[in-house]
Amino acid sequence: MIRVFDQYIPTRTVLELLTDFVVLMLAAVLSAVTLMVLSQGNDPDLAVVPVTLLPAMFFAGLQLLLYVTFGVYQRDRVGSLRVLLICVTLSMVFSLAPLYFLLGGLFFHHGHALRFLGLAYFYQLLGVFLIRLPLLGAYKSRFWSRNILIVGSGSDAQLQASDIIDHAGGIYRVTGFYPSGHESGSAGPLPAPLFSRDLALDALVAHHRIDEIVVAVREQRGGALPLRQLLDCRILGVPVHSLAAFSERLKGEVPLDSLKASWLIFGEGFSQGVLRTVIKRVFDWVVALALLLVLWPVMLLAALAIRLEDGGPIIFRQERVGLYGKSFWCLKFRSMRTDAEKDGVARWAQANDSRITRVGRFIRKTRIDELPQLFNVLKGEMSLVGPRPERPSFVAQLTAAVPYYAIRHSVKPGVTGWAQVRFSYGASLSEARRKLQFDLYYVKNHSLILDLQIILETVRVVIFGEGAR
Repeated sequence: MIRVFDQYIPTRTVLELLTDFVVLMLAAVLSAVTLMVLSQGNDPDLAVVPVTLLPAMFFAGLQLLLYVTFGVYQRDRVGSLRVLLICVTLSMVFSLAPLYFLLGGLFFHHGHALRFLGLAYFYQLLGVFLIRLPLLGAYKSRFWSRNILIVGSGSDAQLQASDIIDHAGGIYRVTGFYPSGHESGSAGPLPAPLFSRDLALDALVAHHRIDEIVVAVREQRGGALPLRQLLDCRILGVPVHSLAAFSERLKGEVPLDSLKASWLIFGEGFSQGVLRTVIKRVFDWVVALALLLVLWPVMLLAALAIRLEDGGPIIFRQERVGLYGKSFWCLKFRSMRTDAEKDGVARWAQANDSRITRVGRFIRKTRIDELPQLFNVLKGEMSLVGPRPERPSFVAQLTAAVPYYAIRHSVKPGVTGWAQVRFSYGASLSEARRKLQFDLYYVKNHSLILDLQIILETVRVVIFGEGAR
C-alpha cells in the first residue's frame, strides 16, 4: 500500500486511478480529433490545438471525481464488470449537463459540445472493455495479490482471514496460518493451510514468498509469539503488522476487540496542529456558504412542506455533545411528530419508525433534514466532516459500555462523516460499537483529502438513500 496524507491507498487503486485517467484523457482527445477529421477543416471552431487538450482535462477530471463518488475504487462495492459498468454509466449521466454547459460555453458551440460528449462517452466505454476488463481479469487471477501469513489460528485469525477474503480478495491472498505458542490447532476449518510451529518462520516466509505478516494473537505473553523469528523476518524486509494496524489499513476502521491503549499512544495519527485546524475551519466556511447559496430553494420548500403538513414548528433544536464533550443545540428540520418524545425519554430512531411524519420520511431519506446544521458549521459548533454528534443520554450510556468512546469528542462533530458513508445508521449498542470503529479511524487519520473523499461519497449516500431511517 501507498501512504498519502495519512491514508493507506492500495497500489492496485493507484494503478486503477492512473489507468482511468489515461483512458478518459484518450477518450476525450480521440473525440476532439474525430470531430476535427469529420469537419474536414471546414469548421474553424474545431481547428484550434488547445481545443483537443483542455476539454480532455475537464472531461477526465469530472469523470474521475464521479468515479470516486459512486465508489468505483471501493473493493467491497466494485468486484465485477457489471457493477463497474453501472458506476461508469452513472458518472456519464451525472456529468452530461455540467460538461455540456461548461464545454459549450468555453470551447465549442453547444451542438459541437453534445457531439463531443457523445463520442467521448463511446470511447470511454470502449476503453472500459479494452483496458479495464483485462485489468479486472488480472486482479481476479490474483496477478497483483500480496501473499499474507497470519500468525495465529484462533477466532481472531479466522476473522482476519475472512475480512481479507471479503474486502481485499484481489489485493491480498492468505497463504497460511502459523500457530502461536498457546495454540495447538484451530477452532474450525481454515481457508488456508495451517503450518507446523516446528518450521522456522523465516524459512517458511522465503519458501512461500510471503509479502506481509499479520499477528492475530490477542494474548502475546508467555512465549506466545516467536519474537526472534518475527524480528528476523522484519530485518529481511517483510512487514509485520499488529491486528489493529492491519485492520485499519484493510477496512478503514479501528477494531475495538483487538485495540490496545499502547497502540493508540505510540502509533501514528491524531494530528491536531494549528495549520490543520485553520485549513479545516476555512474549508468549512467556504463549503457551508456555497451549499447554503445553492440549496436555499430546497430548504425553503422543505420548510413549507413541514409547516403545511401539520402546522408544527419547522426547525427542531436538540441538545448534542460536541468538541471536548461540550453540549450545543443541533439544528434540524423537524421530521417527527411534535409529541414524538412526550415522556421525555430519548430513543434511537428505528426502521419504519411510527413517529416520523410523511414529509419527515422523505427529508430523512434525502438527508435534507440535516441542512440546517450548516448554520452550526458557520457558528463553529460543528464541522462539515466529523463523527456525528450524539445526545447526552446516549453519550453517557455509550461511554460506560464502549471502550475509547470519548476519543470521538477530540474533534468537532460533523454534518457527515466516515461512519455515515461506510456504515448504516447506528440504532443499538452493537451498531454504535461498529460505528465507533469508523469514527476512531477518522479521528486518528483525518485530513483534508479524507474530508473531500467523504463529501464526495456523501453525494452517493444521498442519491441512493443509503442508511437513512
